[in-house]
Amino acid sequence: MKIFQILGVIALIASCSNKRDGILPVMKSLTESVYSSVTIQPDSMYQAYAIVAGILEANMVEEGDAVSIGDPLVQIINSTPKLNAQTAKLALDLARENYNGKATVLKGIQNQINTAILKYKNDSLNYFRQKKLWEQNIGSKIDYDTKKLNYDLASNNLLTLKNNYQRTKNELQTVVKQSENNYRAALIGSKDFTVKSKINGKVYALYKEPGEIVNSMDPLVSIGSASDFLVEMLVDEVDIVKIKVGQNVLIHLDAYHGEVFNGVVSKIYPEKDLRNQTFKIEAVFIKPPEVLYPGLSGEANIVISKKENVLAIPKAYLINGNKVITNKGIVTVALGIQNMEYVEVQSGLTDSTYIYKPGQ
Repeated sequence: MKIFQILGVIALIASCSNKRDGILPVMKSLTESVYSSVTIQPDSMYQAYAIVAGILEANMVEEGDAVSIGDPLVQIINSTPKLNAQTAKLALDLARENYNGKATVLKGIQNQINTAILKYKNDSLNYFRQKKLWEQNIGSKIDYDTKKLNYDLASNNLLTLKNNYQRTKNELQTVVKQSENNYRAALIGSKDFTVKSKINGKVYALYKEPGEIVNSMDPLVSIGSASDFLVEMLVDEVDIVKIKVGQNVLIHLDAYHGEVFNGVVSKIYPEKDLRNQTFKIEAVFIKPPEVLYPGLSGEANIVISKKENVLAIPKAYLINGNKVITNKGIVTVALGIQNMEYVEVQSGLTDSTYIYKPGQ
């Protein structure tokens, strides 16, 4: 079998030599590039979602409107959060009244403490007077014991009331703080029913109509820059290692047939899309077209390298990727950069070496 293959190659070479239809390598400029599909998108493009569920009351903007940071986009209605906020406000007012009001629990306990202080002072005075008499053997043991008991009870009662006052004060303070937190949370929940813009830009799409049910899973508005656009490209995993930020990009848009726009690679996303086995790359226009819309498509060539005056041959004349047919037989050549049609020959051929196309 090998003998027949060798004889076939020899016959092919002889045939090519006899026809004398070979070509010479030529000196020319070569530009190597990576092809990619193109989609135009506004810079800072994002979709706005609702944090809470409800019913869309109104779209407060229209497609094409310019918006600023903080501008309302859509209004959602849901009575539950407003009722929750009102309930939380009532609870907060009650907690503050219990703590600071005229008829507070603390004032009642303080009045009890004031009464207990008076009783304590009176029982203390009676006890120490009776004690001094008892030490002089004046009076009865029963009177002494009674005065002492009243003194101890008054002392313990005063201490208990003071502890109760401090404990009640701490509890009321805690209730006030909890009510304030609940009220603030309820207010935040009610404010979330107005979706606002996060950027200065333009409204590109509205996804819901008034009366439709809204949840936190579906987008409501699409917003992006009104003037700055990005060129999104998808590059095969074989070519991604050749791409670098700053490389020139030649952009062809279907909407501008025959025109070529220059751009520069601005960002390379490192994560591969497993669905289509590609990497996402972004580029910016050096001089963009006058009119651009999201979703415009086209193609691009990312310039990897460029050389002037190199020895080149058509790629169609290669055998097995790095061999050519010459008058002296099959020759292995060292190759450099290449484009869709030509490839650089770094060694193995000269500009006077005829080469022949396989299969002729």
